[in-house]
Amino acid sequence: MRKHKADYFIVLTTLALMAVGLVVIFAIAPQRANFLNSALGVEKYSENYFFVHQLVSVGLSIVAFFVASKLPVRFLHKYAKWIMLLALFLNALLAGLALMKSSLAICQLGGCRWIGTAGFSFQPAEFLKIALVIYLADLMARRKEEGELESFWGFWWPFALVSGLSLFFVVILQKDLGTGLTIVAIMLSMLFMSGVKLRYFAAAVGVLGFLGVMSIVISPHRMERLSTFRGNGDSDSSYHIDNALLAIGTGGLFGVGVGNSVQATGYLPESINDSVFAVMGETFGFFGLLLLILAFTFLLMRLLKMIPFLDDEKGIMVAGVFGWIMAQVVVNIAAMTGLIPLTGITLPLLSYGGTSMMFVAYALGLSLQISGYTERGWK
Repeated sequence: MRKHKADYFIVLTTLALMAVGLVVIFAIAPQRANFLNSALGVEKYSENYFFVHQLVSVGLSIVAFFVASKLPVRFLHKYAKWIMLLALFLNALLAGLALMKSSLAICQLGGCRWIGTAGFSFQPAEFLKIALVIYLADLMARRKEEGELESFWGFWWPFALVSGLSLFFVVILQKDLGTGLTIVAIMLSMLFMSGVKLRYFAAAVGVLGFLGVMSIVISPHRMERLSTFRGNGDSDSSYHIDNALLAIGTGGLFGVGVGNSVQATGYLPESINDSVFAVMGETFGFFGLLLLILAFTFLLMRLLKMIPFLDDEKGIMVAGVFGWIMAQVVVNIAAMTGLIPLTGITLPLLSYGGTSMMFVAYALGLSLQISGYTERGWK
């Protein structure tokens, strides 16, 4: 297919969400810095520390977006296996550093999820997401063309190996169930789009579902969160969700206004990361959150709408990006509103953090490029 005009609604929505996130981080960054300085007993963070870091992250993410929009898909196709191997290696390296108790492994809240030093940090699990999108799209498209999509050794064995290793590193070693759910959503979205027979797809869902249940059962921390969700936890275990709901409720219809958040002063854990949706509810109110959800819905619908008008590899790739962003949005919002047990996961393009935003932006930039190679009539 010849290249044509890309879907620039993807650009506008992505930049708009980044801008909203910057406004929120700018408003709550001083409160976050003061809280951490008080907790540590030293003046480690300046009032602008988190905003400046987020501003840098947005800048790098915009660069990643436009690089992805220009770098040919055929280049990714050529090096798909090496990209996947590099992602697995980086996650294995993190596991090794954590095992050796190296200072290069950054550990927080019971899990070692970052490699970093001297103020720089990198989360290998985020790179793993884009690597899976690239590798699985290449694998599925080639096996479908060769008529081996149902072959055990040709397709299911490499699919199971890569999927199993990815989930082992993230869910078991890094203790990150939220990212694990996103990886499962990526795999299932791509598997469904590949056209694999329904019984095989159902079997994959069953196996992944069983593994998900087992990962919860063997983890006391996750079982405690499940118990809290069912209403059997104490006030300490329900503290996070109680304050998230309080923040959203305090916002009312129109919010308390930028810079007036009380929960961001230290009451709500992870106010600039996983809990940013609740802070936005307090700041902008019900209508602000409604506009935010509509923006994400619009972005996801643009991705979903182009898939039937793409060739196999590109369609499967965009399906993976769709599953990725949808999973993070749905899980984050559902957790912050008490619809599912609390789990740590960032809100795409809005939460504080460089690695997550950069790779989400790269995935959307890749989708923008692909939108310029659809069949006629998709818009």
